[in-house]
Amino acid sequence: MRSNWKLSLGRLLSLFLMLSAGGMLPAQQEKTQGTGNKKPAEQAKPAPGGEELNVPAPVDPKTYKIGAEDVLNIRVWREGDLSGNVVVRPDGKITVPLAGEMEAAGLTPEQLTARVAEALSKFLTKPEVIISVVSVMSKRYYLSGNVGRSGPAPLVTPTTILQALSSAGLGQWAKKGKIIIMRGTERIKFNYDDVIKGKHLEQNIYLQDGDHIYVP
Repeated sequence: MRSNWKLSLGRLLSLFLMLSAGGMLPAQQEKTQGTGNKKPAEQAKPAPGGEELNVPAPVDPKTYKIGAEDVLNIRVWREGDLSGNVVVRPDGKITVPLAGEMEAAGLTPEQLTARVAEALSKFLTKPEVIISVVSVMSKRYYLSGNVGRSGPAPLVTPTTILQALSSAGLGQWAKKGKIIIMRGTERIKFNYDDVIKGKHLEQNIYLQDGDHIYVP
């Protein structure tokens, strides 16, 4: 009897010290641990591919046509003074150190690379040249109205209306059945709901430079 009393007193003392130190009762520990095990499963996950939509597509050096205002990067191996960024002028030309003025608009980065290398070969031995497009400024489409991101967007690769709208995002109150694409004096109707359901897919045309997508 006496030993039982000592055991109970010892347990009470242990519980008192544990609670004083900020601890929890065993039942509370089990409850908290059970909740903790569920937390990872309850965390919100990002929408699949949600971030990838905003990543710009790389310029294809074999097919992309350089235009006025595009920003190019010229790299000449072991020739830092000849390397750097250059903006295509409104007349479509660029100035390359040593090589002078050269036509860039209408050429692909690959074609321009070959021409610059040929021009520099008069001054350097087998120059190694790489030309890439840093920023597409010559070809754009525009978005306005009830969209998540309005304003100009670079037209780097062939882009459909649906791809453009998916990238920008539609507003909560967007009238998806009354979207208009303004192309010069032409007005092209686009029904977002129909297209995503696989209906009237002929509406989902490729955008052209200067197209304006308006979402009422």
